[in-house]
Amino acid sequence: MSAVADWSRAHLAAWDRQQAAYINRREDRFAVMLDVLAEAVPAGALVVDLACGPGSVSARVLDRFPGMTCVAVDLDPMLVELGRQALAGHGDRVEFHEADLWDPTWTRVLGGRRPHAVLSSTALHWLPADVLTRVYRDVADVLEPGGVLLNADHLRQPAGRPLFEELSRRDDAATQARDHAAGALTWGAWFAEIAAHPHFAPLAEERERRYAERPPNPDLGLDFHVAALRAAQFREAGPVWQHLDDYVVLAQR
Repeated sequence: MSAVADWSRAHLAAWDRQQAAYINRREDRFAVMLDVLAEAVPAGALVVDLACGPGSVSARVLDRFPGMTCVAVDLDPMLVELGRQALAGHGDRVEFHEADLWDPTWTRVLGGRRPHAVLSSTALHWLPADVLTRVYRDVADVLEPGGVLLNADHLRQPAGRPLFEELSRRDDAATQARDHAAGALTWGAWFAEIAAHPHFAPLAEERERRYAERPPNPDLGLDFHVAALRAAQFREAGPVWQHLDDYVVLAQR
């Protein structure tokens, strides 16, 4: 392995620690998603890691299921390149593609292949309602019949439930305080490190350009996600795991 690949694996591990500081029980989320895969898709399944970041979902799928392959898709050129370098040891079992979910042609990266599962973690909450609804339709169109979508994400509590909102806020604050005190990087510090690395620094300007005019997080709730999945003709949809305002939503085509 090259020095860049070694650094990338270490920085992917730092990404996981950084993300866990903002997501309590993050590994529990992944465990539930993988348990569903074990029961619901073939041993040789093709899995799409949607809005993959540096490939945390793909890494766990590839490690647990030696017969599965992953197609990882994201808009962020730095994160895609980090994942490509960090998971290079898996060879042709994983491929990374840059694609924009705002563009309805993003599914072209599949080259006509039909995945058995589409997984996403802490990403789709950034999509506005119209884009999210269309992305769910896109996924339904490409999934094998009986295939599954799993979305692990913060889906904020609806207004009018002050106790629910306060418990979620306190949990987020306590998790960040604990993990940052233990050495986890903040979001900003993690990105500052990758932007300073000579292999990734040339991608920083393009990354900034791509995200420059994206709207803020729309904070769509669980009910919206489930309704959008049902409208996209998934035959079942609902939460399969929850911790306060953190969910894993499962849908079957």
